[in-house]
Amino acid sequence: MSISSALTLTPAEVAVALVEQAVAKHNTRLDKTFFKAVLAGVMLSFGGLLDLIISGGSPGLTASNPGIVKVLGGLVFPVGLVMIVLQGFDLLTSNLMIFPMAALKRAIPWWGVPLNWIVVFFGNLVGSLFFAAILSKYDGLMVNDPYASYVKSFAITKAITPAWYQILLRGIGCNWLVCIAVWQGMGAKETLSKIIAIWFPVWVFVSCGFDHVIANMFSLPLSIMLHSELTTDLYIRKSLIASLIGNIIGGLFVGLPAVYFYLDDWHAGGMRDAEEAQIERKYSGPSDSEKSA
Repeated sequence: MSISSALTLTPAEVAVALVEQAVAKHNTRLDKTFFKAVLAGVMLSFGGLLDLIISGGSPGLTASNPGIVKVLGGLVFPVGLVMIVLQGFDLLTSNLMIFPMAALKRAIPWWGVPLNWIVVFFGNLVGSLFFAAILSKYDGLMVNDPYASYVKSFAITKAITPAWYQILLRGIGCNWLVCIAVWQGMGAKETLSKIIAIWFPVWVFVSCGFDHVIANMFSLPLSIMLHSELTTDLYIRKSLIASLIGNIIGGLFVGLPAVYFYLDDWHAGGMRDAEEAQIERKYSGPSDSEKSA
């Protein structure tokens, strides 16, 4: 089957597509990048809210079978990432993978990596805080029990009880899976396949309880707004920083092997050298040395 008629890209083609995506994002005006990031924070929070409604609205099931509740909450959360990918918005956690890949191949300058990360981080934060305040608290959806009590207890188990290093390790596992989801989504050529490819790794990370720095920007500040035991200072020092570092490492665990495996002979001009040579031989015939041999 030819590449053009295949339903999925090869791993090498996915790696190239991700680098090219990073280049396109780097060349986007910063104001557009920021507002795309704001909308990404909102989209991810839609999935987070649905997760909280299912998990917080099932206290009886949580008491008798908490694993089932985690799986059900994880099942609905991926809708947020699906909406982000299909609309082309900017989520920090996927950029933690693709921008180092592009910088390693010299497709973008090194300073473009922290610049994008900072702009997207604050855009995601604004969108998440907006959603938590306006579409979760002030509209009354999460202010009454059992939802309010669940959000407050969630903050304890998510950011207070675990040690700092545990949140960091959970952050690694989270973005390892999120970047696999983004990788698989990039490899699919039609919408339904993209949705399925994205859905399952994200379902796994949420069900397992890993830490996504942007998803936590919705749920944990919401708990602070509802007067939980978590404070803003503790959230930043313990959860946000640890999960961010973990997410960076998790993204590199996908991006760096991809560069090593698939982009060794790729240059910033666009195609891989091996592919260029193969295409040239296909259309121009054998070289003089091949003929003499």
